[in-house]
Amino acid sequence: MSDPPLIAKIPPGNGRIHFISHGIRSTFTELSSTYPLKLIASRDGTDNVGLVYILSYGGGLVGGDQIEVKAILGPDAVLVLLSQGSTKVFRTRPSIRQATVFPLQAQSTLSEQLATTQRLDFDINGALFLLPEPVTCFKAASYNQTQTFRLSPSASLAVLDWFTSGRRSLGEDWAFTRYYSLNEVWIADRRIIKDVTLLEKHDPTPAGLPPRSLADKLAPYACYATLILCGPLLQDVITSISAQYDQISVFKKSVPQDLIWSVSQINCASVVVRVAGKETETVKQWLKHQLGSLEAVTGPEIFQKCFA
Repeated sequence: MSDPPLIAKIPPGNGRIHFISHGIRSTFTELSSTYPLKLIASRDGTDNVGLVYILSYGGGLVGGDQIEVKAILGPDAVLVLLSQGSTKVFRTRPSIRQATVFPLQAQSTLSEQLATTQRLDFDINGALFLLPEPVTCFKAASYNQTQTFRLSPSASLAVLDWFTSGRRSLGEDWAFTRYYSLNEVWIADRRIIKDVTLLEKHDPTPAGLPPRSLADKLAPYACYATLILCGPLLQDVITSISAQYDQISVFKKSVPQDLIWSVSQINCASVVVRVAGKETETVKQWLKHQLGSLEAVTGPEIFQKCFA
């Protein structure tokens, strides 16, 4: 009996990407995924730049979905990873179990079993630009995300990790239950960045203080973004954004600005940028402007898709 197809060896909700360079041309030696995850490669752009969309069947993730993507990028290979539209996280429904697709783990709690989980793991010897649309959590949604990036000393990385307050048009402003995101960047077995965001609806209030909702804590801003930049292909962006930040004067304002941002210098070749805006579109246009020099690397066709 012949061996089963390679796709059958991938657990549900998993994906694998192997992207390597052959001279002036790069190619996918593996691009595979299983329900409810879908990975689609686009032919747009230049020969040495790959473009992959991360999609989910049904247009979003439901409670209990567990997505895991592992990728390997060879030297000189440049991969742009996008999503089509915002990553929608539907509300958690305790009455619905995903046992037929994701068997429940005996060691995990019920809340962990029902939460939506996404894990991305990358080994990067070339360059990765992970620039998806923001995560939008619906009312009562619970979302956990872990992203790990292992870089060679010459590799480059741009990671955009951002989220919105929810479906504001339906009155779901900061109405989700939990949002957790962890980003780790390693270079040559040394962790240089560990960035964690945790928002919980029932976050305990310190003794003696009145209770505050997520909306109370995060208003008036409706979109928050973390941008991680590392490596030689990002040096023009890092230099520009650092110079702009050095010129900012900090003083108290009577009215909150439409957009605020800050830069944390990790080392001479790495920064973490944090942005908050009253509108998602304001944040998107600011990011597009700041990352404009990447167009020379990705080509104009792909860059326009990053912030369409």
